[in-house]
Amino acid sequence: MTTGYCQRPIVVVIDARSERSRLRPRLEQATDRAVRAVSTADDIGTVLESPTEQSDPETDGGDDSSPATDDESTATEGTSLTPADEAGTSPPGGVVLELDSPGEIQTLLQRVHAETPDVPTVVAPGDGSERLATVALRAGATDYVPSERDEDPIDRIVSTIRSRDRATTTDERHHRILANELPDEAFVIGEDGTYLEAKVRSESAALYRTSPDELRGSRLDDAFSDEVAAELQDCLDRALRTAEVQSVEYDADTTDGRRRFEARVVPIGERIRGRRAVVWLARDITERVERERRLRSRQDQLETLNRINAVVRQVIETLVEAPARDAIEREVCTQLVDSELYCGSWIAEHTGEGRLAYRTGAGEADTYLGWISDGTEYATDRDRPVARAARTGEIQTTNHLLDDEATPAPLREAAREDDVRSAIAVPITHEDATYGVLTVLASRDDAFSERERAGFRLLGETIGFTIMAVKNRQLLFADTVVELEFRIDDGDTLSFDLSEEYDCTCSLEWAGTTASGRTFQYVTIEGLDGETVLEEADSHDSVEECRLIHDGEDQCTVEIRLARSGVRTLVNHGATICDVVVENGVGRCLVEVSQDADIREIADALTVVYENTELVARREVDRPVRTAAERRDRILDRLTDRQLTTLRLAYYGGFFDWPRESTGEDIAEAMDISPPTMHQHLRKGLKGILSEFFEGGGSTE
Repeated sequence: MTTGYCQRPIVVVIDARSERSRLRPRLEQATDRAVRAVSTADDIGTVLESPTEQSDPETDGGDDSSPATDDESTATEGTSLTPADEAGTSPPGGVVLELDSPGEIQTLLQRVHAETPDVPTVVAPGDGSERLATVALRAGATDYVPSERDEDPIDRIVSTIRSRDRATTTDERHHRILANELPDEAFVIGEDGTYLEAKVRSESAALYRTSPDELRGSRLDDAFSDEVAAELQDCLDRALRTAEVQSVEYDADTTDGRRRFEARVVPIGERIRGRRAVVWLARDITERVERERRLRSRQDQLETLNRINAVVRQVIETLVEAPARDAIEREVCTQLVDSELYCGSWIAEHTGEGRLAYRTGAGEADTYLGWISDGTEYATDRDRPVARAARTGEIQTTNHLLDDEATPAPLREAAREDDVRSAIAVPITHEDATYGVLTVLASRDDAFSERERAGFRLLGETIGFTIMAVKNRQLLFADTVVELEFRIDDGDTLSFDLSEEYDCTCSLEWAGTTASGRTFQYVTIEGLDGETVLEEADSHDSVEECRLIHDGEDQCTVEIRLARSGVRTLVNHGATICDVVVENGVGRCLVEVSQDADIREIADALTVVYENTELVARREVDRPVRTAAERRDRILDRLTDRQLTTLRLAYYGGFFDWPRESTGEDIAEAMDISPPTMHQHLRKGLKGILSEFFEGGGSTE
């Protein structure tokens, strides 16, 4: 066993809340020194004091230097180290701080170095961190060895304590700490931006294009672009000027592409190789930044969907008061731009022959919108997203507009000037009718996710429904309408085939769509019985369902559900069906539309269903204006006294309430007639009222 300095005891400082030291038993086995534990609750100053009468520490051996016995270990575990024992007092040969508190580490290191500057100090926390390493480095620790790392810390601690020459130097001390801690990158950088030391973790070394050895001696402006290097140098200067830790984020090119780093810049109190310097601790935060970006993106998407839904609600509210289609379209464009999510929006409509024309727009993208309004062909030619949306009925998106070579050069230049980066083209539809295309512009790449597309799809359908409703309302209240007569040859529906094969006449009574979107037609066939019609319908490709309503010897009425319906197409384009008759394979269709209706659009839509369609007549028709009182009197005039009396007794007696307040027997007793007679009068009266309402007249018989 050697004597002298190397025999001085090792002091392990543990947290006051700890019951025992993790490192003490292992240090006792690895060294011939005494190992003592002292708590932060005790006065460590008594351990560090060296009496003036003490012999030269190099030659003073004594029994106190012997390793502690098991009994001694048990007795001193978790207690303070007493200032003297049987052999006298001597300062420790090394101090190990088994602590995880940055404040306690800094305070104890300052005291140890002040009272015993030559004593090696090792910071050995249970679980290391960048912050603890930084504190150890700045407070002058000889070494930093997290005790729970994969490698064994004991050999490192013993080796550090055996080396008395702490001043060998500050360079070596910094190098040791850099080599054993820290995040992905750790450097010592001089005040002029020169790399003095460099360390990169082995698991991330493959990312870096320059090895740590090659980096030493180079400068920040050798490793980074001028702009980034200037920003990093400014952070370094600020750390030295203020003597405070600074932070900075920056991008670096790696073998895995551009990655994001966050650096903590720690000023060093001592000069390194004669110059002021900092420790630069860098961590790869690319994944964190990407997570934050995705989170912000999801938040933006949620906000976008909320605003789109708000626009949809506003459109629906506008429907109540909107006098015309123009008002609806202006409101939509304005609402989208006012949401501050988009820099522009515009709407195009069909003009016939497959062409589209600009109708209205809004937003700050003046140059782009100017090109659109002055030369729509740039945006609506057949290969552009707007035309594809109109043709296919599917949403089209361009999320990197400035890089899209398919976009005409004038539009790309206008987009660059207005900072337009993404666009979405939304077809404005209702069922099978397409009224136009809404295009929305955004000043960010990838602005239209799948969720936003779903929101815009709903918006397009809502606008389409609104336009259809406005068209129908205009037609309903118009004093003068346009009557159109179409001739349809060789249609492929059941009515055309029946009229050709059986020489019968098919007349449409009524057609309509249920809330679930199913379209039904009620058709009367003269010259054919119901059984034959059902047999033919069962095998016909155009019929989904057919039900017999009335059957006579030479006439029947059926309810038909068709896979495709020209009647439905006409209704979706704002037309009212007046009469449809099919005879000898030729159909005659008479409809009414408002005076401002696009007749070519209606004719084109009908051609999609029936290929051989021809507009044979166009007439303006004046509607008689009736007041509500006149219409009421007209209805009542259609009823007999008995029918009117029955209806009044039933209405005021609660017969139509649910649950009923009066039964049919109660009404019959009040009229002094039999219940069957009462029901006969009631049903004929109701039929007369409904006939006048739905058909404008008709027999009550």
